[in-house]
Order: sequence, then structure tokens, then C-alpha cells
Amino acid sequence: MNQTLRRRTGGEILVDALRINGVERAFCVPGESYLAVLDALYDVQDEIELVVCRQEGGAAYMAEAYGKLTGKPGICFVTRGPGATNASVGVHTAYQDSTPMILFVGQVARDQRDREAFQEIDYRAMFSPMAKWVVQVDDARRLPELISQAFHRAVNGRPGPVVVALPEDMLTDVVEVNDAGPVQRFEPHANGKELESLAHMLDEAERPLLILGGGGWNEQAVSHMAQFVEAQDLPVAASFRCQDLFDNRHPNYAGDLGFAAGPALVQAMKNADLLLVVGARLGEVSTCGYTTVEIPTPRQKIVHVHLGIEELGRVYQPTVGINSSMPSFALKASALPRMNKARNPGWRAELNKKYRENLAITRSPGDVQMAEIISWLNQQLPEDAILTNGAGNYAIWLQRFYQYRKFRTQLGPTNGSMGYGVPAAIAAKLTHPERQVIAFAGDGCFLMNGQEIATAAHYGANVIFIVVNNGMYGTIRMHQERNFPGRVCGTALHNPDFAALGRAYGLHAETVERTEDFAPAFARCANAGSPALIEIRVAQDAITPRQSLQQIRDESLQKQS
Repeated sequence: MNQTLRRRTGGEILVDALRINGVERAFCVPGESYLAVLDALYDVQDEIELVVCRQEGGAAYMAEAYGKLTGKPGICFVTRGPGATNASVGVHTAYQDSTPMILFVGQVARDQRDREAFQEIDYRAMFSPMAKWVVQVDDARRLPELISQAFHRAVNGRPGPVVVALPEDMLTDVVEVNDAGPVQRFEPHANGKELESLAHMLDEAERPLLILGGGGWNEQAVSHMAQFVEAQDLPVAASFRCQDLFDNRHPNYAGDLGFAAGPALVQAMKNADLLLVVGARLGEVSTCGYTTVEIPTPRQKIVHVHLGIEELGRVYQPTVGINSSMPSFALKASALPRMNKARNPGWRAELNKKYRENLAITRSPGDVQMAEIISWLNQQLPEDAILTNGAGNYAIWLQRFYQYRKFRTQLGPTNGSMGYGVPAAIAAKLTHPERQVIAFAGDGCFLMNGQEIATAAHYGANVIFIVVNNGMYGTIRMHQERNFPGRVCGTALHNPDFAALGRAYGLHAETVERTEDFAPAFARCANAGSPALIEIRVAQDAITPRQSLQQIRDESLQKQS
């Protein structure tokens, strides 16, 4: 690359690298350890929007959600020490969700290192287990090289997070150096022999099941995979919180393999004679604690397609392992001739029937029926609405009763991280202001990052935040009753008036205590012209769609007697 060298600070070199790589938005909590970067960003405000958040965990979640939505690395800046430790939750989420992300962390000056200086941490030791790569840039001349490597590592192979530590004195050094070019994507491809093996196994399978999941997808790959499904007439299951990879209304859809998985689908996974796993890792949740597929040699034949070659054979030995990008594999699979010589003709139809039966509304204790509310949203929301959630039993209703139609309409952490829904929704609305965005959070989940509604108000991100309030850490209480019935400890919560809290932040806010009050409250929020919040107060006994808390307790006591 021919360039005219000019003297720049390390901060300016870094920001130029972001521009070269097409970064349009970064999320941050400001810190004195990277002031030189903030100063450089001042000069490019028309190119890179800096979204200032209220806590580093929220900033990292926003960057992760942006990476999920766009396929480009979500960019996050935090300061050293407490800033980095707060942001680590977003890095862990990006790692387990296979999301491209780059976390830039301010670091102590180079001449103060290894003295336990103010807020000093060894970021290689801290982040190595939860990031694809961790690097500290000690020479400003190496910034173009190492930032280029960070972008390449984040997006190539299995996507994931990269952490770059930036000593504050390095960022103020003035040097001359050439810039690197923009990131390039390198796609592995399935070869002809692997596709022939897949075709043969599809032709011989009586009970095949396709499982979609993981990262590295785009809209075209999802479309090609739908063509493949229809040509082969395969039943399709989604791995945990990947339901938006296939239209849930399609007659080939069999449901999701999350915590709300239908019993028939779980049994079908055991009974299948061929599992075609595309993108998913077959993790703990989608295998019911590694019980539906035997380790290391499954009883079922498995064709495992994954971006990361290190994932093939990691837990399960596949019959055929295919190291391929999702777009490449989906395109080639869609061109295969129909192969179903041995297919059980009722297999796909029966699984779809069981899925649709699982959509039947079940009544829960109390005046608020979450199944009815989610079913109403399922009928009312536009097809491209984006729904976000964190972790908690409230999400089971969302996963079970809402049908995702289009790619990237679902943002939920596969690592089960609380506090994700609010910041993820803000990032989604800033990325797609034309689309309706709904954030779901439990009362415990909301208060982990609820302060980010100030960020929503600041930037005009008109999200509708739905807080499902049952006055406890519900998931833990459920497990408590299941394992130690009646011995409730450490799960009760004392909550604020969430609607009043929302109004204090400048949001339009409503409280719902009866099912029939939800629809008009939602309409008012949608027309408010500002971010809005709905607090839904639900009975504590309404813990899952299938069982009440009392039923779980009684069942546990009966087993112990």
C-alpha cells in the first residue's frame, strides 16, 4: 500500500485503523487510560459514532449484540482494572456465542508495569480462557499490524472476541508508520468427497434431523439453507437461542433445543439415525446435559459442519466432519439433488405437529398469563422485529411461544448471562432504527444493566423494555425447590417500582397486573415517541409454562418421602 508517511500519535494510528476497517460505531465507558484515543475520535465524529454507556458490562454487551447483528466486529473501549473486569462478561458472551468483537482496554504505562500499579492487571492471563486472542501493544509502530491481526482473528474461523491492551503512554507516542489494509475474510469450503458422503447418508437415513446454530451466518446463507431443507424435506431444530436461523412457521420446523425444548423433540434427537449439525457446537443445553448424544462416539451418525476446525471432534466424533463457512456450505447443500430413498414419510410431519402442539397456551397461576402475552406479540409484531432477552425463567415463555420468522430477529446470550437484554436492545435499535425492538428482562436481570436505559434516552433508541417482575431470582428459586424443597434462602428480591424508575429516566412507562391490560399498554408505549418500559407483575408461583413452583416443591417432597 503506497502511503505518505505522517507523524501520528498511537491513538490516531488506532483510530485510523478502525476507519480503514469500516468501523461505524464504537461503545465505551470513558477512562483516563485511553484519553489519546478519545482525542483522536473527536476528529472523526462524522465517521465513527461513539456511544457512551453507563457501565462497562453494558458497553461490552452492546458491542457483542452489534457483532451478532452485523457480522462485523463489535468495538468496545474500556479503561483498565475495574473497567476491564466489568467488561469481561461481554467477552465471555461473545466467546460462547461465536460473535466477532474487539475489546480495547487501557493499560498502565509501560514503565510502571509489574509493580501492581494503579488498576494494573495482566490481561493475557485474565482474558486468555475467554477470548480468541489477547495482545498488548507496547510499540505504537506495531499498531497497524496488531490491530489488523485482531480484526482478522475476530472474523475468521469460528468468530469470537479479541482483547487488545493499550498502555496509556504508548498511545501518546508520536511515530511514523504505514497503515495496514482492511480485514479480509477467508472461507473454508466443503470438498466434493464430503458432499458425496453427506448425500449418501441423507439417502440412507430413515430419521434424519438437521440442527442449526452457532455464528458465521448471513441472510443469504439462511436462505440457501431453507432451500436445502425444502429440497430434502428435513425436520429442522434450532440450537439454544438460534431460533431465527429458520422460519419457525415453516412446516419443517421442529422446535428449539433450549431449556424450553419440547419432550418430543428431545426424544427425536435420541431416536434420529442421522444428525446433520450445521454451525452448532452440540453443547450442554442442546444435548440436555450431554445425555441425548453419547460421548465420544455417538450412536447416531453425525455430520458436523463448523467454521472452527478445532470444534470438529472436540466432544463428539463425527461420522463426517466438514470444516466450512456457513455461506459456502449452505450454497453447496442447496444444490444437492433430493436424497430420501429410505426416509420415513411421517417423520418430518410428526415432529412439526408436536412443535405446533407445544405452542398451545397453558394457564399459569395468577392474573397475568405470560403465554397469552407472548402469543399476542407473536401475532402483532412485524416479521423483522428484534426481540432481546437475558437469562431467567421469564425467557422460557418467549422461547416457547414466540415464532421467529427472519434472520437476526433474536438476540439472546447462549452463555445464559443475566443483564444482556437491555443493552443488546439499545445496540439493535441504534443499528436498525427503522425496526421495532423489544427487550425482555426479569426483575433480577433488569437491575444488572437497567441503568443503560439512560443510554437509550440519551441516543433516542426507542426500545420497548419489558420487565417481568416476580420479586425473586426465579430460576434459582426453581432449582432450590427442586433440590431442597421448602428451604428458601438467598433468592428473594426487594424491587423498586419499575415504571416509576423508567419515568425518572425520561421513559414512557406502564404497569401491567392483568393480562388484558397488556395490549393497550403496549400500544401506548409503541406510540410514545420515546423509549418505553412496561413492568409486568407476575405471580411467583408461575415459574414455568409446564409446572408451578408449588407443583415442583410438592413433587420434590414426594420423591424424598
